[in-house]
Amino acid sequence: MAESSSFAPDHRIADISLDETTILWRNADIEQERRIAIFDLIEENQFKPLRSVERGADGPYKLRLSVTDGRLVLDIADLQDSPVEQLILGLARFRRPIREYFAICDSYYQAIRKATPAEIETIDMARRGIHNRAAELLLERLEGKIETDFATARRLFTLICVLHIKG
Repeated sequence: MAESSSFAPDHRIADISLDETTILWRNADIEQERRIAIFDLIEENQFKPLRSVERGADGPYKLRLSVTDGRLVLDIADLQDSPVEQLILGLARFRRPIREYFAICDSYYQAIRKATPAEIETIDMARRGIHNRAAELLLERLEGKIETDFATARRLFTLICVLHIKG
């Protein structure tokens, strides 16, 4: 993981979109997670596509996430929509964390409606743990390709989960 000092203010995501054709809106809770992740990501993130920067590209960037043939596609463009880079990551290593994350989120949303505060806190701690491990996995997969910070990786994982819900 890179130090914050290695990021210039322009090495960030200024706009993010998801391939709407791959998303099945499961419920209002998932939609709310998506909105929060996008809002938080745009407000504060660190994102430096290393190969593009080496070729002289500069941010801020527009990022479009999609899933094609079981692979995560990150289309990176500049603010004028000129392509900067496309990164494709296999999702096989993310299948289990995604399943676990959705299962614990379902438990969490149910608990909010009828569990005790202590039960909700226990489930939320487990949810954060799964989310953190998945963000660490994403950081590993991006290593040498995109420098980012932990908070950005967490939010990107949330959006990967949303994309993983297919019709």
